[in-house]
Amino acid sequence: MATMKDVAHLAGVGVGTVSRVINNGQVKASTRQKVEEAIAQLNYEPDNYARGLKLQKTFVVALILPTVWHPFYGEFAYHVENELAKLGYKCMICNSDGRSDRELEYIKMMQQNKVDGIIALTYSDIDPYITSALPFVSVDRHFSNEAVSVSADNMGAGSLAAETLVTKGCQNIAYIGGKAKYPTEVGKRQLGFTEKSEKLGVANTFLLMSEPIHDMEGQIERFFKENPTLDGIFAINDFMALDIIRVLNHMGKSVPEDVQIIGCDGIRMAAERPIVVSTIRQPLEQMAITSVTSLIGLMNKEDVPTYNVLPISYIEGSSTKNSS
Repeated sequence: MATMKDVAHLAGVGVGTVSRVINNGQVKASTRQKVEEAIAQLNYEPDNYARGLKLQKTFVVALILPTVWHPFYGEFAYHVENELAKLGYKCMICNSDGRSDRELEYIKMMQQNKVDGIIALTYSDIDPYITSALPFVSVDRHFSNEAVSVSADNMGAGSLAAETLVTKGCQNIAYIGGKAKYPTEVGKRQLGFTEKSEKLGVANTFLLMSEPIHDMEGQIERFFKENPTLDGIFAINDFMALDIIRVLNHMGKSVPEDVQIIGCDGIRMAAERPIVVSTIRQPLEQMAITSVTSLIGLMNKEDVPTYNVLPISYIEGSSTKNSS
């Protein structure tokens, strides 16, 4: 197997220069190119374990997800892992199943130097364990201290959904979603929807179902029976939108002829398949890149923006009128 000395000899540089290239240190662009070409030619594989001991790093980042089954989390994990790989890090997927005790175990892993940092989508009560000294990036949730958070513009998502429904002719609209136990950025979707509806002078209401949601379809059906004139719905996510469509079909109502529906997230049920419902798309890839970039900055003790809000966009599907 090739050694670092072999790489240095072939590139015509010192071993220290090769080490700086491998560890993303500062070297001339021309020197970096020579070293990288030598690495490729010799098929040199750095000893990451020894490298980690020397630098006191594991080059492993933990990604905490509530579940691995949901396409939204799966797509986000895909982009996070890709971005980390570009920077020489491995991604450890941690499925918390929404349990705070599991999430705390992962945080302890970091405190025991088993991972270098954490990116987390968490909806549990772990606020007391998040400190500015912990390389931790939260997605879709802003903690009370200086921890870094990354999210889509959820307020803007609600506003855009309301405006789009009204533009498409809806006169009586509603927001339907779950009510999380702890505040998250996702909750701002309802706020943006309500504020925009009132500004436009359109009748609006909402259905908030406490999580974990029981008898969801029954609650949705009762809500429509209590509000028979509803003709436009903004759902908290795309899966909720699909559930609402199923309930309306059972009630004999047609989508989008009788009721137009907009979801949120912009997820695909599978790769290369079109998005089914009209939706407000979150920039998942950019959220992943920002999360990774922010975490690397924290690990390098750099100043990193603590509150990152990324732009959303509307995607036309089959659940609103005038679909292409």
